[in-house]
Amino acid sequence: MPWYLYLALKQLFPTGRRFPFFTAISILGVALGVALLVVSTSVMAGFGHEIRRMIVDTQGDVQVRADGLVADSAGLAATVAKVPGVVASTRFAAGLVQVRFGDKRLYPTLQGVDIEHINGVIPLDSYLRRATLDDLDDDSVFLGIKLYDLLGASIGESIDVFSPMLLDDSRADVVTLPRSLKIRGVLEIGHQALDESTLLVTMRTMQDIYKLGGATKGLNLKLADNEDPDAAARRINAVLPPGVHAASWLTNNQDFLSILQLEKNMIFILLLFIVIVAGFSVTSSLLISVVRKTREIGLLGALGANPRQVAACFCFQGLIIGLGGTVAGLALGLGTLHYRNAIITVFTKLTASREAMDRFYQFSQLPSWTTTSDLVLIVSCSVVISTLAGLLPAWRAAKLKPVEALRSE
Repeated sequence: MPWYLYLALKQLFPTGRRFPFFTAISILGVALGVALLVVSTSVMAGFGHEIRRMIVDTQGDVQVRADGLVADSAGLAATVAKVPGVVASTRFAAGLVQVRFGDKRLYPTLQGVDIEHINGVIPLDSYLRRATLDDLDDDSVFLGIKLYDLLGASIGESIDVFSPMLLDDSRADVVTLPRSLKIRGVLEIGHQALDESTLLVTMRTMQDIYKLGGATKGLNLKLADNEDPDAAARRINAVLPPGVHAASWLTNNQDFLSILQLEKNMIFILLLFIVIVAGFSVTSSLLISVVRKTREIGLLGALGANPRQVAACFCFQGLIIGLGGTVAGLALGLGTLHYRNAIITVFTKLTASREAMDRFYQFSQLPSWTTTSDLVLIVSCSVVISTLAGLLPAWRAAKLKPVEALRSE
């Protein structure tokens, strides 16, 4: 081990003493900054990851829509199936309706599902509670779990569904009764907005309520693993007839996903200033150390140490503080993420803010997604900033002349 590295360790952790105060404060400052960066970037990435997963799980990798309605969805599905990378397709149709149960009226979105092909594109069975897809028929409905709670209904009871088509019938002096559907199960996606605004029925029921005949709104497509959605959408567009367009889930949600990434980047930059402030505290501590040890630095020069070796002693101190703070910060941050939902539960109970969290953040649990690239970036920034914090004290120590340093009081 080089003598200047050994001396750097001895100055930070003197033998026979308790953990030095200035070293502890410096490492703690870096650790807190790293922990906050780990927690914030992981939570923001978690929101983005969960939203992306829900988009793909509810819309597929690529969505094919027409300017109006798709009359021949079977022919369109056969055409799309020939495109390389397309694994499966399913028809979709959706529209707003009014739901009545007793004296309660709500306005969710009615979605028609193609029972035969839906699970090939969207893992619907994984979201169903107290039911399977086989329980859904033309006279039944699945409700989002929050919608189910808001209505106060029970499995086996019936709800009345009013479509906007009833207005057209009333203008034509035609009396049309609402559709009565029996509740067969509940759907729990995990996103509050979807769970309180989703009704699932068979495609035939949807076509009947919205008077679509045999038409649909389009197709949801499943792609092969590791297939680029945008590239696949371009290949699909090349074979589609006029008036029909394909768009990947990335394109359909581009603005929203860009805002999520911008928020994550801004939070990272803002919290990085905590590590920078911790770096200034490291600089201050090492400058004080240079002043206090002026005579010792002069003695090193008199014994033959060159300015680079003296400077390296203080640069290594900054590096060691950065490494120690980074390791401690990673442990603190990852530990906090592991117990994040328990921490949030305690916090919301103390502040009575559970309903507000669900309403505004739209998730039942606080998501987290820690990527290797984020951790590498955090570790690199922390270690580099801490090492740079030792440059000014190192330069100050290297500039000291041995004779003048030995005369220092």
